[in-house]
Amino acid sequence: MTKIGFSGFILSFFFCLDAVLGFAQKAKPGSSPNIIIILADDLGWSELGCYGNRFNETPHLDRLAAGGMRFTQAYATAPVCTPTRIALMTGQHPARVGITDYLDARDEKFLSPNYLTINEQLKTKGYHTGLIGKWHLTGDYTKKKGEPAKHGWDEVICSETGYIANGDYFHPYFFMPDVPAKTENEYLTDRLNQEAVDFIKRSSAKPFFLYLSHYAVHTKLAGKPDISAKYQQKTGAGTKLNNPQLAAMLESIDDGVGRIVQTLEDLGLRENTLILFTSDNGGELNVTTNAPLRGGKSELYEGGIREAFIANWPAQIKAGSVSSQVINTLDIYPTLLEIIAIKPPKNQVLDGLSFAAVLKGTAIPQARTLYWHYPLPKPHFLGGRSAGAIRSGDFKLIEYFDTGQIELFNLSDDLSEKNDLSTSVPEKRAEMLTQLRNWRTKTVADSSQLKERFK
Repeated sequence: MTKIGFSGFILSFFFCLDAVLGFAQKAKPGSSPNIIIILADDLGWSELGCYGNRFNETPHLDRLAAGGMRFTQAYATAPVCTPTRIALMTGQHPARVGITDYLDARDEKFLSPNYLTINEQLKTKGYHTGLIGKWHLTGDYTKKKGEPAKHGWDEVICSETGYIANGDYFHPYFFMPDVPAKTENEYLTDRLNQEAVDFIKRSSAKPFFLYLSHYAVHTKLAGKPDISAKYQQKTGAGTKLNNPQLAAMLESIDDGVGRIVQTLEDLGLRENTLILFTSDNGGELNVTTNAPLRGGKSELYEGGIREAFIANWPAQIKAGSVSSQVINTLDIYPTLLEIIAIKPPKNQVLDGLSFAAVLKGTAIPQARTLYWHYPLPKPHFLGGRSAGAIRSGDFKLIEYFDTGQIELFNLSDDLSEKNDLSTSVPEKRAEMLTQLRNWRTKTVADSSQLKERFK
């Protein structure tokens, strides 16, 4: 046994005491919560076990929902990725920002660094911020005008430096050629999960904001071979319904959720960490079905925009909660501002509404009006059509820009949008169409006025 002097004993005692007290301070529920947003790519509303799926295996996400709040009427701000991610980062509708479709390698549009992103807001309150994974808020990567490093992140890890195209899930990654592998036969989702765990460990001394933005389950689908094989042997495996490749990719995401939660528990941070999980748009119909919802990615039917949304915060959210409150990706920004007690600048426009009171159980569901604006200069490769939409209360109206066709549905008794009421309820059709067009005129006009400011 090694001998130490009395002074060494005293120093060791106070070192340990300081560590314990510091540990307790970090875990104190009244302090600013750590915040983790986990965003899946192209994940359909009904792919998780807690949303009724009996083929895919998502035990960690299911436990996250059971221990927190599961939303049944959550929406993406757009039916494709880039505009929804703009809404998440800025709290502004993509129609206002002026980017309403996904950006490809030929597109010179980008999210200007002049926008005050949510990570920059949180930094004003001492948060350490990290982006891990997909950004996709710039088109021409060679000019780097909208790269994440210009948006105030403290750390940017494994985020694409080239156009992601159809995805790439095994090292070497063609859209991240400078990223070396850390393991043999490295799988991208596993790498991002490990980076998330490492970020939490080194950031635990102060409040942190982690945006874990997965590239999965975006096509082309590519699950880990051993996990894919497991699902191929399951009863009911198919090409769209119960897709083994998609299930395998989702299991890897779910595994990362479990590792993150365990890391938080090991560090004593679990109680006061807010975790939000959702997706950027609905599932792609080439590889899955969003049933009972109609449609999928690139469409304004429910299958293209309704999302799984889980919120877990043991210190504040009652376990087992299920909310029917209509929410939107736009709402995340003002919700986090309210939770952290940040007042946005007076000239900052926020299009979303805070649902902080919903999370804390102090508000009952309120009727909402949501808007979508999806003009397409060219046909989408998935067959999506140029359109706008509005949901007001239980009614939802879609206006197609190419033909002028109008569809009207009552979601309270027609979730699958099978019964078009546009001719049978003409008063509601006229009311909602006028409301949609008035919103569009004002919001898109605001966007054009901001072009000079945000170059």
